[in-house]
Amino acid sequence: MIANWDVARGKVVSPSIGPTRTEQDFSEHIQRTIKIDEKAEWIFIVDQLNTHKSESLVKLVAESCGITIDLGRKGKEGILQSMDSRADFLSDESHRIRFVYIPKHTSWLNQIECWFSILVRRLLKRITVRSTEEISQKILNFIDYFNQHFAKPFVWKFKGFKDHK
Repeated sequence: MIANWDVARGKVVSPSIGPTRTEQDFSEHIQRTIKIDEKAEWIFIVDQLNTHKSESLVKLVAESCGITIDLGRKGKEGILQSMDSRADFLSDESHRIRFVYIPKHTSWLNQIECWFSILVRRLLKRITVRSTEEISQKILNFIDYFNQHFAKPFVWKFKGFKDHK
């Protein structure tokens, strides 16, 4: 499953459920999400997974933002040369569509990960299914129900560590 969290409304947006989570799957998911409002500014908060820094994602963002410069060649030169150069391009604040990469081992900073925990606790932990189609439909139904009845922004309550003297 790939999904987005609308931090302002507290809703799951544009869920994608499939057998894999490949570079192509993620790029297609982002493309479907952007089509919700093709003129909007999109900021995606993602972890350090290689599919979040892919060649296909760079090409999608360049095309969607009307960026016509030479992107180079993967593994050879230019923006496409390395994961670092692709991440720099994808996180460029001047782009209408951009990605913010959270540090490794900080999944709690990515609010969709917090919501996935809700999904596990409230649905998946107690579920019995007979097929992948059935579980996919139950997840989509849960998302619809959650968005209609429980959607609200997360309230962060962490106040820091106490001094240990």
